[in-house]
Amino acid sequence: MLELEGSPELEDPVLLAAFEGWNDAADAASSALDHLAKVWKAQPLGELGSDDYYDYQVNRPSVGADAQGVRRITWPATRVLVARPPDAPRDVILVRGIEPNMRWRQFCAEILDVADSLGAEMAVLLGALLADSPHTRPIPVTASATDPELASALGLEAPTYEGPTGVLGVLQEACHSESLPAVSFWAAVPHYVASSPCPKATLALLRKVEDLLDLTVPLGDLPEDARAWERGVDDLARDDTEVSEYVQSLEQARDAADLPEATGEAIAKEFERYLRRRPDRGSGEQGPV
Repeated sequence: MLELEGSPELEDPVLLAAFEGWNDAADAASSALDHLAKVWKAQPLGELGSDDYYDYQVNRPSVGADAQGVRRITWPATRVLVARPPDAPRDVILVRGIEPNMRWRQFCAEILDVADSLGAEMAVLLGALLADSPHTRPIPVTASATDPELASALGLEAPTYEGPTGVLGVLQEACHSESLPAVSFWAAVPHYVASSPCPKATLALLRKVEDLLDLTVPLGDLPEDARAWERGVDDLARDDTEVSEYVQSLEQARDAADLPEATGEAIAKEFERYLRRRPDRGSGEQGPV
C-alpha cells in the first residue's frame, strides 16, 4: 500500500500518468512525464510497493553508486510526484512507473486511492503505440474521454478500441467505474523507427497536455531534438530505396486523410500556441515545430 509523505493541500489537481512497457512505444509517453517532472520541479510524494506488482526476472532491479558513492539497489517502482506549473491555476499529480507484471486491478485501485486522497478532479493518461505513420508528418495523437460530458466539452469521443490492452486501458476503465473523468492521449510512433527515443512523439503528447490544461510547457531542447530525429530518419531512408518508397506511400495516404484537418479551428489553435511561446511573452523559445 502506498504511503504518501505528508498530505499536501492541492489546488484543483489533475493526475497525469504514463508507464513504461507495452503502452509506451519508443518511450514517448514516459519521456513526456519525465520532462514535465523536470521542468515543473516536481516533488516526490511516495511510491507503490514493487514486491506486489513486479516480477524481478522480467523487470530486474539495478545496482549502482549514488551521488555520495554508496552502492545501492534501485527497485522497479511506480512513483507519485506533485508539481505546481508556473502561472497555472492548478496543481498536477504525476504518476510515473513501469507497467506491472501482475495484480493490475489492485495496482489501479491504489492509484485511484491516491487520486481520491489528493482530490484529483481528472486523470490524463499518456501512451504511445506503433503505427503506419510517416516520420515526415506531424505525429498523430488519438484522444478519448470516458465521461460523456467531458468528451462533449473537449470535442472527444468515447474509447472505441477493441482488443488486447495494457495497464492504461485498465486504469481508464477503473477511473470510469469510480466516476473520475479520464482523458487518454496516444501518440502514433512510426513503426519503422521504433527505437527509443522518439522526441517528436514526446513533443506531440506534451502539446496535447498544453491544450487540455491551457498552459505552456517549457520545451527546452525538445523541438530541436525532434528536428534532429527527423533529419536522421531522412538520412536513413535515403540510403534504402524500399524504405524511401514506403515512406512516400505513407505520406500520400496521410496527406489525403488529413486534408479536412486544415480547418480554421486547427489553424487558430496552432497560432495561439505560437503566440504563447513568443520571446516577448517571457518564454524565450521559438515558434512551433
